Amino acid sequence: MTPPPSSRRRSGGVPARPRARKLGAVRRSQLVTTYGVGAMIAIDNESFIVAGIDSWNIDDAPEIFERRLAKVLRVKSFRLPPAPDPDRGVDGVRVRRFPEFYSCPECRVLQPFSAFNCLPGRANCPSCQEDLVPSRFVLACDDGHIEDFPYWKWVHRGSEQSRGLCGGTLTLRTEGNTASLRSVVVRCTCGVPDVSMEGAFRVKSLRELGIRCEGRRPWLSGAKPQPCTRHPRAMQRGSSSAWHPVMRSALSIPPWGEGVRGLVEREKLIGAPEDAIRWHFEKRPGLLKRADTTIEEVIHFAREMSEDTPTPGESVDAPVDPHTLLRKEEYESLCRGNPEQRTSEWQPFVCEKPEGDLTPVHALGLAEIMLAKRLREVRALEGFTRGVAPLESEPEQRLAELHLSHDVDWLPAIEVKGEGVFVRLDEDRLREWETNPAVIEQVEQMRLNHLALIRERTPSNPKTSGPKSPVSPRFVLLHTLAHILINEWSLDGGYPASALRERLYAGDTMAGILVYTATSDSAGSLGGIVAQGDPERLAATLRSALARAAWCSNDPLCMESGASGADSVNLAACHACVLLPETSCELNNSFLDRTLLVGAPSGAVPGYFQQIAAVN
Repeated sequence: MTPPPSSRRRSGGVPARPRARKLGAVRRSQLVTTYGVGAMIAIDNESFIVAGIDSWNIDDAPEIFERRLAKVLRVKSFRLPPAPDPDRGVDGVRVRRFPEFYSCPECRVLQPFSAFNCLPGRANCPSCQEDLVPSRFVLACDDGHIEDFPYWKWVHRGSEQSRGLCGGTLTLRTEGNTASLRSVVVRCTCGVPDVSMEGAFRVKSLRELGIRCEGRRPWLSGAKPQPCTRHPRAMQRGSSSAWHPVMRSALSIPPWGEGVRGLVEREKLIGAPEDAIRWHFEKRPGLLKRADTTIEEVIHFAREMSEDTPTPGESVDAPVDPHTLLRKEEYESLCRGNPEQRTSEWQPFVCEKPEGDLTPVHALGLAEIMLAKRLREVRALEGFTRGVAPLESEPEQRLAELHLSHDVDWLPAIEVKGEGVFVRLDEDRLREWETNPAVIEQVEQMRLNHLALIRERTPSNPKTSGPKSPVSPRFVLLHTLAHILINEWSLDGGYPASALRERLYAGDTMAGILVYTATSDSAGSLGGIVAQGDPERLAATLRSALARAAWCSNDPLCMESGASGADSVNLAACHACVLLPETSCELNNSFLDRTLLVGAPSGAVPGYFQQIAAVN
């Protein structure tokens, strides 16, 4: 990572992009999932914030194509975060210093970093020669704005002096032997009483002092403050709530990504002139032969795909939510399957039915099993939030932008390859179960809690029809089923739970889950997950998983819980039974209830698999 370019110019007045100082290194995938745009990162004794993508040098960054996802996100393509090349003087991802306030542990002075007048490349106090310490506290709002904690306002509470006119210097010291906020004391040499940081994390305390969000976006160079009506909250600089990525993903399914379309994408021929396409294949005639196509067909698809490319920022008119449409297309492809073609050069999606009799799984309420022997998933960073993690069905207006330039027509993304098992429930049996009044009543409180959360976090808008919640008996059942299968396979299949992921397909015409491994480490596509899809083995796995779900070490508190989880959107679910690592769940471990699987002990709420759990 490198800091932002300075305003220096070469001799002769020619603008330059100077080689910046290398500060550290992270993996490319982390620049999408962990340290993306707007996230703070600690490097040695300094702190920085990852700059917007309009400051990234993507000349050598690999381009990633996924037509369906690009159309939904209104971009032309995706890019893998750039990597630096010191030999060629190419920078990687740039960062900006944040927070601006630093303190010296020796003389305890608290002031902006620039006021210390440190030597270039150094971050120590000129007077004490001690390493400076970045401010522990920042101020952020739910719309993604972030700024330094207003120490001057905090210590001068009740004072009528304007900021900076008291003539004093701020200091920060820690008293006592505890790490509590009461031990952190801010002092001003102008003579006002010392004030501890106790109470700084209460929104009400900041509101009473007249502290409002100033709409600052320090990760974007030259960004002007935005009007903001949100109430800011203080948080620790290294808190996990300081940055929540909003990820969008899609599987590569036929006909996109393979055949002629895949060839056009890989060779970057979308919208290319006919003469350029012919010249391209004259130099490499073997490409057409391996793809089993002709030059005329390539020209046709290159023109067609160019016309279908969305203009950046253009809205997509669709009768249904575009993200729901993505899932529906994937669901249909998983149900239909796509056998492996031995002559194909590139086939990112291979999905076949398992060999053997499906009777053992039909008896358990499963209608179909499909083995996804090859998968390709593209995960893109659409934006981010701060404070509270975004909820399912929450409006996109909370997303903080990744850039200011109108010329940016891409988003940072990674592509991962793996394999998985797709399970579809028996639709007739499911409809009979989900219309049971006791089942509907069981899920209703969870749905109401979710709606209340959305209303609390969303500004009222009279033009909209109000928030909608996806919570339904079918949705919660499928989500909880995916969790117990992942937990069971982590014990039985040798995979760590963090290496497995879920993908839910829940809707009026969808009732399936895909459990897959899509990771770049050693727990990748080695065939282990596909082997778990054997009908007899899957039946045994499901029986064992249901037996574990029927009892929790926290029962009866867990099973009888009226609301659990961080936002009260879970019922019978805790870390001892169905919760998963954050990397495995696409819904932040929300909307879970094992009662819907195995039924309530009293028999008041029937579970979809209640008879199987009772036999076990």
